[in-house]
Amino acid sequence: MPPTPYPELNAVLRQLVAGIQGVLGDTFLAAYLQGSFATGGFDKDSDVDFIVAVEDELSEEQIESLNRVHDRIYDLDCPWAQHLEGSYFPKDVLRTCDQRGKLLWYLEHGDRFLILSEHCNTAVVRWIVHEDGIALAGPSPETLVDPVPVEVLRQEISETMCDWGQEVLAEPERFRNRFYQSFIVLSYCRMLHDLHVGCIDSKRAGAEWAKTVMDPSWAGLIDRTWDGRPNPSLKIRQPVDPKEFESTLKFVRYVIEMSAQYGAE
Repeated sequence: MPPTPYPELNAVLRQLVAGIQGVLGDTFLAAYLQGSFATGGFDKDSDVDFIVAVEDELSEEQIESLNRVHDRIYDLDCPWAQHLEGSYFPKDVLRTCDQRGKLLWYLEHGDRFLILSEHCNTAVVRWIVHEDGIALAGPSPETLVDPVPVEVLRQEISETMCDWGQEVLAEPERFRNRFYQSFIVLSYCRMLHDLHVGCIDSKRAGAEWAKTVMDPSWAGLIDRTWDGRPNPSLKIRQPVDPKEFESTLKFVRYVIEMSAQYGAE
């Protein structure tokens, strides 16, 4: 079975994995799709989230060669090539959540070159890879990633909701555009849902569930947000309606308060 229903994306992924394998040789262990393509909530505007498992830490020479691979892939005549995002995990780091927060070599969405970041080094990413990861090359993901304890997953989700919420509320101007407005609302719906059920699901599932448990006054904001989600590369440059953004900030406060209840349960 092809990894995605989009032939053009599958072709990009084949070139990506072949290029990475060519650089890493025997130190390459596996490559997996994670994120929305693994959980099932993807569409034609989704980021393409991946991880690569490697035998050990990458050398400077390997990083330079991988940067050339990512630079070449970015220039492919296919929009999917500009929407790749992922990290390189040494196998001992990937196995458990013990080294969460360790900096990994990471390709940020829309970039050509690797940087050091903790972005993917989370319990959430490990949960998705172990439970739903799609192998692009290498063995089944559960052979390289241990199950994530539900209490660890819930704790991380709860901390993320509070920490990111404080960041958004303290520096709202950083997020005052149409892309982030919708991303914040849908992310908080999903995180609250995931906190409740103890697993990772899609933004769509989180949004539909949120409308059943939240005050009905929030349903309109959630629906408008979902309708405004497509074309993120354009909407990150578009100003957001001021009233809609103020409602989004209030929504963040509301969901954080709800999360205390769901976390306790």
